[in-house]
Amino acid sequence: MNLNHLTEPFHADALAALRQHGVVAIVRTKDPDSALANARLLLASGLRVLEVALTTPGALGIVEQLRAEAADDVLIGVGTVTDIDAARAAIGAGAQFLVSPNLRTDVIDLAGRHGVATIPGCLTPSEMVDAMTAGATAVKIFPAHLWTPAALGGMLEALPELPCVPTGGVSPTTAPDWIAAGAVAVGMGASLTKADDPAAQARTLQEAIAGVRAP
Repeated sequence: MNLNHLTEPFHADALAALRQHGVVAIVRTKDPDSALANARLLLASGLRVLEVALTTPGALGIVEQLRAEAADDVLIGVGTVTDIDAARAAIGAGAQFLVSPNLRTDVIDLAGRHGVATIPGCLTPSEMVDAMTAGATAVKIFPAHLWTPAALGGMLEALPELPCVPTGGVSPTTAPDWIAAGAVAVGMGASLTKADDPAAQARTLQEAIAGVRAP
């Protein structure tokens, strides 16, 4: 697998952030106000990699606002980027990474030319290798509920350099298992934002992941 592109600064920085923080917090709501409130709450809880789904009304405006007010160590990305037009719009709004439910090499290429990281959705090892060969920063195993941590660990024995972000069906309970199996991070949305206390849930999650990674 050719991972030479990961020496490029935008890939290296994004991948380092994924590995360091272990969570991509996904904000997906039915209105802009609640999305912005959720985003700010999750960032205040210590999460540092946040994805705003394009299915959220006003998503691009939210990204612009978060980029203007977020700390330097925060990465703000756009999710549900399914085609090249959505990718252009997200990049124009200041997205630092693009997350997709599908694999589009034209999206990966466009993002790369603009210094924006990409995490395309893949289900099979072949798709994942194709994504990385095309220049992706990491791959989103989606939907993750069709996989298991054990299956991920087995795949990574053959493809140890593959940076994976399981997303879709990952819970605070199972997230540490995915990290222990070799995932660089997990993607989580509703299980964070719809918790009784999202900030407390986020802090508990970060502590659990840190515990798995502790020497």
